[in-house]
Amino acid sequence: MGKGFFEVPLAINEPIKSYAPGTPERDEVLKQYKEYFNGSIEVPLYIGSDEITTSNTRTMSPPHDHKHLLGKYHLAEKSHVSLAIENALKSRAAWASLSWEQRASIFLKAADLLAGPYRAKINAATMLAQSKTIHQAEIDAACEFIDFLRFNVSYMAQIYAEQPESSEGIWNRVEYRPLEGFVYAITPFNFTAIAGNLPASAAMMGNVVVWKPSDSQIFSAKVIVDIFKEAGLPDGVINVVYGDPVMITETVLASADFSGIHFTGSTHVFKSLWKQIGNNIDRYKTYPRIVGETGGKDFIIAHPTAKPQQVATAITRGAFEFQGQKCSAASRVYLPKSTSAEILALVKKDVASFNPPGSPEDMSNFITAVIHEGSFDKLVSYIEQAKKDKDATIVAGGSYDKSKGYFIEPTVILTTDPHYSTMETELFGPVVTVYVYEDKDWSKTLKLVDTTSEYALTGAVLAKDRYAIDEATKALQNCAGNFYINDKPTGAVVGQQPFGGARASGTNDKAGSAQNLLRWVSPRLIKETFVTPEDYRYPFLG
Repeated sequence: MGKGFFEVPLAINEPIKSYAPGTPERDEVLKQYKEYFNGSIEVPLYIGSDEITTSNTRTMSPPHDHKHLLGKYHLAEKSHVSLAIENALKSRAAWASLSWEQRASIFLKAADLLAGPYRAKINAATMLAQSKTIHQAEIDAACEFIDFLRFNVSYMAQIYAEQPESSEGIWNRVEYRPLEGFVYAITPFNFTAIAGNLPASAAMMGNVVVWKPSDSQIFSAKVIVDIFKEAGLPDGVINVVYGDPVMITETVLASADFSGIHFTGSTHVFKSLWKQIGNNIDRYKTYPRIVGETGGKDFIIAHPTAKPQQVATAITRGAFEFQGQKCSAASRVYLPKSTSAEILALVKKDVASFNPPGSPEDMSNFITAVIHEGSFDKLVSYIEQAKKDKDATIVAGGSYDKSKGYFIEPTVILTTDPHYSTMETELFGPVVTVYVYEDKDWSKTLKLVDTTSEYALTGAVLAKDRYAIDEATKALQNCAGNFYINDKPTGAVVGQQPFGGARASGTNDKAGSAQNLLRWVSPRLIKETFVTPEDYRYPFLG
């Protein structure tokens, strides 16, 4: 075995490809998209070294063409979940004892595979499974995922290098052990990078994992598994199961070896998981780590000095990219009366310039489909209610159609009630609600922004007045874990803006930073004394 203090490759953010007409990356991803679209895949459970099929399957379809079948995936029974736990625990000793640089090499190789031969595959799969435009797929499934892997290796090296001081005659050292047991990763549909990072970040630190991807993301999750396998991840380190989330979770949380959960999803589900873990606490061998990033009701507030065009662009991009299906998406906006009409006119102009929602294969489309029929129906109910309510007016959009795909037109609701339902309820779709405040009520409106929502994930202030920016930064310090000045409230970059929020938005453990990785290790202090005392008497005894 080689010995040395190893320096990992310098982590830099993966450059974003343009996919402009005529570029080779555009041709390559469209070719891969067509191949996937016209093919059919079968996704098994991945447990240990086995790819397991069952008698119970579900089909996969693109949200923008929901009658078209891409393939099917197999659902786990309780016995399969127990088998996944068993295989994880069997793999733990060998994986935990593997030298850290060997673990690092696997995930660095996965990053290079993503950047090269798998780039078109992961992007095309994300375009199909989650109906992302090529730009949204590129910044997520390729670039952010690559960044997570490379920067996490760098953070891992930093963590291991963090050591205590030693005094004369003793040597103090800390080892960062993986958790004793296994980690349960539950990932969402909306970001392929998150789906890959949640199990990978725990595994990178020496843990073994049972991973349940979202039912709406399994097509691209399979590509993640393919990448990890080709990168050399040993069997049993990350075990993948799909199916009834209640059954899978109850089985996992009943295990005495459950040591932590890495979760991204809804606030309601996360609170339920926390309760279950609390109720089961006496059966666990250790206190489980609970890490979660959940919902958001993210805001934009514009000061009277803000440039209307900049505010409009922040709204259009922040609210409507990926159909508003980002936990960071702008969904409530506060505009000053003096410039509100101009800002809204510019937003309406932007929305009018969009193609009608369609397939991401047509790269002139800015808007595609929402993820499934349940999301579509929920959004329609709020849009229709806004059409009826006297204190709400739809000033842009408001149309929808699910005959071919789950298409919701980007919609702007103007309300006279700052506590109107769509100002407070997380919708997770291309619907943004605007409240206009009197210019003189700037400070009062900041308090309104802070107290309106149970969430505290992202938010943005736009202003030229530096005193106003300073006031907003202080007044809104608790209602956004990621706070943006003169920008939209989305687009956190790994290595630059660690992501996470508090209140009902999660535990704020900052994915894409060393803070997150520290949750997946258990430090052990080792003190070694070189000349051991042989007399109990201290000098004061005389």
